[in-house]
Amino acid sequence: MSPEQRDAAHRAEWEAVLTVLERAAVDDDPAPWLAPTGLGPVPRALMGRASRLLAAQHDRMQSLERQRRATLEHLGALRQVDATREPQRSVYLDASA
Repeated sequence: MSPEQRDAAHRAEWEAVLTVLERAAVDDDPAPWLAPTGLGPVPRALMGRASRLLAAQHDRMQSLERQRRATLEHLGALRQVDATREPQRSVYLDASA
């Protein structure tokens, strides 16, 4: 295989990996992803695409963190409301009587 063919094959492998990651980001796919082995460094021609994907992933992580915090706040509010309710059965057992 010539160096040009190796470079083209290397680029095609990276393009396939980036495509899978981009689709997962667009489809909001929670499936686990295993990094491929033996690919080597990202080709220079794909660095912009990889950087944009990385930025999109960081944005998504920040969005998920905001949603997680909001959910925790809502759960905390629900717990406070639940704590103010009157118990429907005895709270203490008189074992000495």
